[in-house]
Amino acid sequence: MFQEIPQSRPNTPLLDSIDDPSQLRELDVSQLSQLAHELRHFLIYSVGKSGGHFASGLGVIELTIALHYVYDTPIDQLLWDVGHQAYPHKILTGRRDQLTGIRSKDGLSPFPKRSESKFDSFGVGHSSTSISVALGMAIAAKSMGSDKKVAAIIGDGALTAGMAFEALNHAGHTENDMLVILNDNDMSISKNVGGLNKYLSKLLSSKAYANMREGSRKVLSVIPHAWELATKTEEHVKGFLTPGILFEELGFNYIGPVDGHDVETLVKTLRNMRDLKGPQFLHIITKKGKGFEPAEQDPIKYHALSPAKKATSNERQVNVKKTPTFSNVFGQWAVDKAAEDERFMAITPAMCEGSDLVEFSKLYPQRYFDVAIAEQHAVTLAAGMACEQAKPVVAIYSTFLQRAYDQLVHDVALQNLDVTFAIDRAGVVGADGPTHAGAYDISFMRSIPNMVIACPSDENECRLLLNTVYEFKGPAAVRYPRGKANGTEVTCTNETLAIGKGRIIKTGKQVAILCFGPLLHHAVQAAEKYDATVVDMRFVKPLDEQLLGSLCNDHSSFITVEDHAIMGGAGSAVSEWLNAQGLQKNIISLGIPDAYVQHGTQEEQWHEMGIDTAGIEKALVGILKT
Repeated sequence: MFQEIPQSRPNTPLLDSIDDPSQLRELDVSQLSQLAHELRHFLIYSVGKSGGHFASGLGVIELTIALHYVYDTPIDQLLWDVGHQAYPHKILTGRRDQLTGIRSKDGLSPFPKRSESKFDSFGVGHSSTSISVALGMAIAAKSMGSDKKVAAIIGDGALTAGMAFEALNHAGHTENDMLVILNDNDMSISKNVGGLNKYLSKLLSSKAYANMREGSRKVLSVIPHAWELATKTEEHVKGFLTPGILFEELGFNYIGPVDGHDVETLVKTLRNMRDLKGPQFLHIITKKGKGFEPAEQDPIKYHALSPAKKATSNERQVNVKKTPTFSNVFGQWAVDKAAEDERFMAITPAMCEGSDLVEFSKLYPQRYFDVAIAEQHAVTLAAGMACEQAKPVVAIYSTFLQRAYDQLVHDVALQNLDVTFAIDRAGVVGADGPTHAGAYDISFMRSIPNMVIACPSDENECRLLLNTVYEFKGPAAVRYPRGKANGTEVTCTNETLAIGKGRIIKTGKQVAILCFGPLLHHAVQAAEKYDATVVDMRFVKPLDEQLLGSLCNDHSSFITVEDHAIMGGAGSAVSEWLNAQGLQKNIISLGIPDAYVQHGTQEEQWHEMGIDTAGIEKALVGILKT
């Protein structure tokens, strides 16, 4: 794996001597290519050990070096959109020796984080926020008389979100000094790279060109129609030679495309653009996974790596049967359901691989819709389909559904439209940390009239509940976690359940443990030695009120367990029901506390919150004592 790029050059090493960008700026421009080579080597080595986001970082090595070389960071502000590509930035800003512990408990955050470093100007994790933040910073700096510079770096994928275009439109209108860098590694206009474009980029970003343009404005503006003619001529020439007419129309001065792996050209262009007035737009072309051939050929596969792990002798000898993840269960269900129901439509906001819709997209391309990073559009698109008797299924991560809350309320639930939501990554997600945790979907959906919310406890239950809510006539959601539960074999095919019905797993008395989701097997283990009832509730909304009423007859206490925020979650729903019935019961709600749970493994996070076997048993023993 680590021999895909040439061995280090014989020059004196540079990277080990850089713990701060100020040291980087002491280098000669001619040394930056060597630094890029060393940084790329180090990134491959460190992420190979620690795991983490990979291809994106390799693609912005030269850009990261050039930005810190030209800009006076951290006084000048760099805004990394999403943050997948920020590992080189972390390495150059004093966190090199900590990188092998990234994403692990108490290690570096997988994304830029304000509390982690003064060089992390803004905390990110969700896409398409950088331009809005950069504009806000530029406006505030100007109002305070500061001449600090602001640059937002956004990928062509993130640029598909409506929020990015809203910010571009506003930035062009306000005419504040700021730079937007489009890191383009996929768009068709990427092919327009070469000597002519390099020459034009240098020319159009130069002070001479800017001075000539401003001087021409002063001279020609006094001659009727002359300045208008000159402006149109310039726009036509730039539109013919460059693909930036859209950004020019939005009010930006467009420069590019520029080779994003030519560090010296990047430095020259950025130096020219740094002091230009008004909103500037630099378009660079990069290769995701640059310098590591497998990642260049398959950047999706190498988007992130798992930590390196040596196989034990047993693992080498025994062929362990692979069990499906919850995402795999959904993907297979989608394929099977589409085969029997031609109304089935699958929609995802740029999460084809993550939601396991790859096979579906190949088998049913006419019924598969990847709308890019546009969650709001995904939900309202589904609403439109449902109006015409199609059966849309929106496959979306819990943390990203937050971005389409208004559409969920207004466009789907208010009109009681038949849309199914397959909500992946519900609950804590491990190494990606709080930016990607699905901690709030129950609370924000439970308050919406007409919604049905199901929480499968294992892989077989996941398929069963997908069948059930798909047949329900109205808005309904199945929320399931990242990874697996306990490897339960999927035996369900087309069976369905009555909406809002749970099941008793273990019968006892005094205490009933009510589980909502895949922590059920932890609850069963916790209750083994005790005379307690364990219930798989299956549904948060509607609650199985008949079952709850029956449990109240011979149980004085309840423990609710969920991988979700306690406030407003499933435990809150049970407490509200008990209160509405005038029933006085002891109740302990276990779940995600009123705090952001930091990255680590899912098991570490569950243990920290007290919702694993040990935590549930501790709560059970405590309530039995009282």
